[in-house]
Amino acid sequence: MSQDLRANLKQWLASGEIRLQPLSLPQRELWETSPIAPGDIGNHICAFIEVKGNITAEDCREAIRLVVERQEVLRLSFLPGKEQPFQMIRKTGTVVMNYRELTPEQCSKEGLEEVMKEIFNQPFDMLRGPLYRVEMLQRGPGELVLVFAIHHAIADGWTLGVFVQELAGAYIQNKMNGGGSLPEVEMSYTAWAAAERATWQPAEIESRTVFWQKHLADTVRLWDRPADPSQRAGKLTYWAASIPPELVREIRAVAKTTGTTLFNTLLTAFQATLAQWTGKTDIVVGTPVANRTRQQAKETMGYFAGVVPLRGKVDASQTFAAAARAVQETSMDCFAQAMPFAELAKALGICQEEGHNPIFDVRFALQNHPVPDITLPSLSFKLRMRSTGTARFDLACEITEDGDEFEIVWLYRPSLFLPEDVQELNRRYQTLLENVSRSPHSPLSAAMAC
Repeated sequence: MSQDLRANLKQWLASGEIRLQPLSLPQRELWETSPIAPGDIGNHICAFIEVKGNITAEDCREAIRLVVERQEVLRLSFLPGKEQPFQMIRKTGTVVMNYRELTPEQCSKEGLEEVMKEIFNQPFDMLRGPLYRVEMLQRGPGELVLVFAIHHAIADGWTLGVFVQELAGAYIQNKMNGGGSLPEVEMSYTAWAAAERATWQPAEIESRTVFWQKHLADTVRLWDRPADPSQRAGKLTYWAASIPPELVREIRAVAKTTGTTLFNTLLTAFQATLAQWTGKTDIVVGTPVANRTRQQAKETMGYFAGVVPLRGKVDASQTFAAAARAVQETSMDCFAQAMPFAELAKALGICQEEGHNPIFDVRFALQNHPVPDITLPSLSFKLRMRSTGTARFDLACEITEDGDEFEIVWLYRPSLFLPEDVQELNRRYQTLLENVSRSPHSPLSAAMAC
């Protein structure tokens, strides 16, 4: 840190322009257990917002200014410390928004993808901030794309939906009321973080550790990781497919038939597919949880989400129905015993290794956080998720409801898997779902023979 910056920090602290707070429990996960450095672009969360209507760049910039005033994480960066950094919250924020008109080539699906990739892959300055950026892309008259990139240390998937709602509300505030400030959030992110730290006292952590020591004893890795740590970093490769409406209806019917949730039905099939694909029957996946149990924090942007390891032992002689019920019982126990991931890794005595998640290699998610489509007179905002999965694992399957069908996004480490590997995994997963939908009371071995 330069001498000038040190002097400025002292002045800002003395004047109250900045204040320091400890890391939240989810933020500690990034610094203590993530296989990649916090500043790596693999920690960027990316989305884009399709906007139809005559909103100007100045309208958008002013709306973002109001959101920055209301949401403190958009004014947050990190000050290095001896053991771990501190959250550094500024009293006043900076609007980070650029505008550009796209060329005809850039308006194509492939061209737009390249433009967004360029925006998403620009690193953030973790010390100076801000840790978000918006780029307004003009595709044609009344047709815009707002590309939104934000660092995972200040955001999760739920945050993206909140941002769209905030942006629309700020736009209305400016147009209808001539400006002014938005009301304060009921609970700021740092207030929530303080309440969470107070909740997780040593006795509570110790009591839950007993469960996890038993649940995760003698787990095995699903594959060998690259020996070179440099091949374990960076963003994961993104590939998307879809589960057609007819199969979605059948999957929902199976969930009702077996008395399990949609999540556990999809998870059971996923674990069976991984067993078939890897030849290993002891499967551990990490799944995200929103962690927004405090009602006051529903409209607050920030990194709230936790992750819960779920372990399943695939027995091909079981029927799918019996396997799904067993998975559901285990999942319920794990969610009931959930604890902050950084505390879990610490309690289990797992040492962090560069480029390697301490507990699981694979993430599985059924995304159910709000993804709003907002329609106003002569203006609409539609959030289009990219992925909230960052490079803290080797492989991910993320399923999101998209109308009558499911979008299924695969994220994978290119040093481990080829595109055709992931396409084959997707084929096997969907084929297994088709098989169990036709015959949920037959042995899993029959469904896995594909």
